Amino acid sequence: MKKINFAGCLLFALALASCTGDLDQFPKNTETSQTVYSTFEGTEEALAKIYGAYTLSGQTGPSGNPDISGLDEGSNGDFLRCYFNHQEMPTDEAHCIWNDSGVSELNSINFTSDGNFTVGLYDKCIMQVMYANEFLKNTANAGNGFSSDQQTQVKAFRAEARFLRAYAYWVLLDVFGNPPFVTETSDLGTLPPQIQRADLFKYIESELLDLDKSPDMIDARKNVYGRADKGAVDALLARLYLNAEVYTGTPRWNDAATYAEKVIKDGYSLEKNYADLFLADNNVDNNETILSINYDGKNTRSYGGTTFLINCSSNADYQTKYAPTLISYGIFSNACWGGYRARKEFYEKFEAGDKRNLFVGENEAIGDHPSDYTYGMATYKWRNITSKATVAKPLYGSDVTYADTDFPLFRLAEMYLIYAEAVVRGATTGSMGQAINYVNLLRERAFGDTKHNVSSLDLDFILDERARELYWECQRRTDLIRYGYFTTSKYIWEWKGGVENGRQVDSHYRLYPLPSSDVTANMNLKQNPGY
Repeated sequence: MKKINFAGCLLFALALASCTGDLDQFPKNTETSQTVYSTFEGTEEALAKIYGAYTLSGQTGPSGNPDISGLDEGSNGDFLRCYFNHQEMPTDEAHCIWNDSGVSELNSINFTSDGNFTVGLYDKCIMQVMYANEFLKNTANAGNGFSSDQQTQVKAFRAEARFLRAYAYWVLLDVFGNPPFVTETSDLGTLPPQIQRADLFKYIESELLDLDKSPDMIDARKNVYGRADKGAVDALLARLYLNAEVYTGTPRWNDAATYAEKVIKDGYSLEKNYADLFLADNNVDNNETILSINYDGKNTRSYGGTTFLINCSSNADYQTKYAPTLISYGIFSNACWGGYRARKEFYEKFEAGDKRNLFVGENEAIGDHPSDYTYGMATYKWRNITSKATVAKPLYGSDVTYADTDFPLFRLAEMYLIYAEAVVRGATTGSMGQAINYVNLLRERAFGDTKHNVSSLDLDFILDERARELYWECQRRTDLIRYGYFTTSKYIWEWKGGVENGRQVDSHYRLYPLPSSDVTANMNLKQNPGY
C-alpha cells in the first residue's frame, strides 16, 4: 500500500489563508472555490487538505505560520500533540516534567478554559469540521466536465469527508461534550448553535450508519493507505458505542460488540511484532492498522505528531545507555526533549516477558521528584527507525529531524478489546469464549507463547490489558472515565490531582471546558459545569 500524497496536500495548504478562528466562517481561500473545484485535480487536493489538517500544524511547517491565528504552530497548533496531552497527561500513562504553559493543569487534572493546549485542540477540531463542510458544500453538484470515473471518485471523496468530520465531532463529543455545531448547510451569517452531548452522539451515529450502508464509501481495506473506508467507519462506531453510556446515559454493549466483530471479520490481521507497529516503516505491509494519521519526514515537518511522541520521551543519555534495548530513537537534530515519563501505577501493570513493555529508566516511581527526568519510566514505543534496524546497522526514516512514523487512529487490537469488554459488560451478541480468544491472541503476541493466556475475563483485567496494549495511543482518559476511575478515589496514581500520593478530584473534570474566548464571543454557548 502507498501513502496519501501529503506533498500535494502541503502545496494546497499554502493556497489557503489562515483560519480566522471564528466558528461562523468557512476557511477562506486565496483562490476561489469555483477555481479549486472546477477540476478533478483541485477537488482531490481539497480532500487532501482535510486529511492534512490532522497531520500539518500550519501553512509552512514546522513553526511560525499556524493554520489558526493565535495558535503556536510548534506546539498547540498540532492536532495529535494537543490530543495526546488531553488523553494521556492527566492519567497514569504520562507525566510531564516541563513548566511550559498549559502543562501543569493537565498533569494535575486542574483544567482551565484558557489552557493553551485546550484552546488548540478545540480550534483544530472545529477547523477540521469547517474544512470538511467547505468541501461538502462545494462538491454538492460537482461533476460538470468530469469523466464518469471521476464523478464516482468525487462521491467517494465526499463520503471520506463526512467520515473525517464525524471523527472530529467525536473528539469534540468525548473531550468537550457540548460544542458548537455546524454543517455544510448551516447559515454562516449567524453564530453557530450549541449541540448537547446526547444529540451530537445521535448525529455522529446517524452519519456513520449512513456511510456504512453507502455505496460511495469504499469497502474495508480497499482504499489507499491512510484514507478512510468502511473499516474505519465501523471502528469508530464500535468506539462510539463502547462509550455510549458516558455520552448519553444509555449503554450500547450489543452494538459495540457487533461493530467490533464486523471490523474483525473484514480481514485485518495482527502484526507479528508489536514494536513494528510504531516504527518509521509502519506503513509497509501493515494489515493491523485500520486508519492512520500519516507522517513523512520530508513533506510533513512539524514539532507535533509522532516527531513529538518520539522526542518528548527520549533522552540523549538513554540513547547511549540503552542502545542495545532501544537501538535508536532515529531523530538527531532538535532531538531528545526529555519531558514525559510513565507513572509508577501504570508501569507496574506489565508482567515479566511482556514485549509491549517498551520502557527504560532507573526509577519506576516519580515520587517527590516531579521535575526530574530520571524518575518515572521513559517509553521508546515511538521511534523513527525501520523494522529492520539493528544496533550494528540502524536504519532511519527518510529524515532524521522529523519522523516518518504514522499514528494509528484505529487498529485491530482495539477491536478485539472492545468486543471483549462489551461481552463482559453483558453484550448478548457475542460470546465469552470468543472474547477470551481475542484477548489471548494479543497476549500470545505479547509473550511469544501461550503460557500467559487467560481462561476468564473481568473488567479490571480488560482495562489493564487495554493499558498494556494501547498506551500512548490517546485512549487512556476515555477508558478511565468509562470505568469511573478518572476523577474518583476508586483508582489513585502518583500526582493525580497535583499531590504526590494522588487524590480524588471533582467530577466536573470528566469534561474539559470550552475555551473562554469562544464562550464570550458566542452567546449561544453555555460553559460546561464547574468552569
